[in-house]
Amino acid sequence: MAFNKRIKIKSLLESDFVGQEVTLMGWVRTKRSNKNVSFVALNDGSTINNYQVVADPTIIEEDILKRITTGACIKITGQIVASQGAGQSSEISASAIEILGDADPEKYPLQPKKHSLEFLREIAHLRMRTNTFGAVFRVRHTLAYAVHKYFNDKGFFYIHTPIITASDAEGAGETFKVTTLDLKNPPLNEDGSINYKKDFFEREANLTVSGQLEGELAAMALAEIYTFGPTFRAENSNTTRHLAEFWMIEPEMAFYDAEDNQDLAEDFLQYVIRYALEHCQDDLAFLDKRAAEEEQSKKADQRSELGLMERLRFVTENKFERLTYTEAIDILRNSNPNKKKKFQYLIEEWGADLQSEHERFLVEKHFKKPVILTDYPKEIKSFYMRLNEDGKTVAAMDILFPGIGEIVGGSQREERLENLTARMEEMHIPQEEMWWYLDTRRFGATPHAGFGLGFERLVQFVTGMGNIRDVIAFPRTPGSAEF
Repeated sequence: MAFNKRIKIKSLLESDFVGQEVTLMGWVRTKRSNKNVSFVALNDGSTINNYQVVADPTIIEEDILKRITTGACIKITGQIVASQGAGQSSEISASAIEILGDADPEKYPLQPKKHSLEFLREIAHLRMRTNTFGAVFRVRHTLAYAVHKYFNDKGFFYIHTPIITASDAEGAGETFKVTTLDLKNPPLNEDGSINYKKDFFEREANLTVSGQLEGELAAMALAEIYTFGPTFRAENSNTTRHLAEFWMIEPEMAFYDAEDNQDLAEDFLQYVIRYALEHCQDDLAFLDKRAAEEEQSKKADQRSELGLMERLRFVTENKFERLTYTEAIDILRNSNPNKKKKFQYLIEEWGADLQSEHERFLVEKHFKKPVILTDYPKEIKSFYMRLNEDGKTVAAMDILFPGIGEIVGGSQREERLENLTARMEEMHIPQEEMWWYLDTRRFGATPHAGFGLGFERLVQFVTGMGNIRDVIAFPRTPGSAEF
């Protein structure tokens, strides 16, 4: 069959193959016929663009032409000729067509019409064949590649942190348990509690919520590292921004302070978005148009002022505004939406946890540029963040983007053993279970910092998709673990 001799449609569109005989393989998007000829739109996943196949019924057998239906997979051999129609400069005149896989048009669920995103989630095993999801997952790939390229070119080392762990890095307790015990008849201690000594790891274990703590251990030897792996939260949340399984990018850097951390995060975000703009032009042009159509269906006050491509350039072309949490609270407290009670969560006093509506106001209305917020109250941040000299705030940072709010969270880490153990006591985090983490403060401690970026949030921002379930191939959410 000479599968390895096939030409990808992307290559056909980028180079001049006119006059050459080639072999194409792909899936049929549409077919239209008249008495003299059939026109087939073929897509092979290499690009959002289809390629036109011209099939002459005097050359291609009738029973083959009948089996060329939407969704069918076919192999075409023929000559590339200059196209007579508008839209593309060349097409293939088929000399032979082979059906690799039939698709019954009465049963194939993806027909050439507009399907809702909700319906497509129910057939996630097929939805990547649509223009929208083909574009999303090509962009996702490009962003993932850009992440690795950025850190590799900067001399960072990629660390694989454990997926099964005994620690809960955030202290949130929303973890998935990992066990080999018989759930119907678990071994019990005398007090009736489960005896985890009989379990596989001889202790309680769960799926990781973050690779950060282990990443810090690596940074204490290799200086600059990053993790990029799956993380899990058993949070019963059905919002458009939450998944139970998602991917996190977490760099950790020895010899970095809070400002170094902000500089790296800003440079990193601008780099990966620029990379996508440069390498995904066709897909982003399609997604930009799609996002504009979606905006039209929203109420006027809910529409974004910027189109998708404008939002991406907005981030890459503007220096991020940096201000403290305290300064942000003053701005929000005195803002029109707050005074006129337009915010769902009114800002009344220092110490409030900022919501997405507040974050978006700062970015989209007040500064009109991406924002880095720093120095949050210690009460609303994690135990490992470095305590500032005022004793009230920590050296945290959140990066806020238009349309999405917080996209990055990070901090300078607390390297002083006494301060760290005091914070752990305050937050009831058992020190004996974290002995290994505390050892990095006992032996050769140094100022260090890091941040976390939820990869799906980044993909959501770059693709303009409104629901995070539409930027991961097979979303895991409460009540849903299909495919």
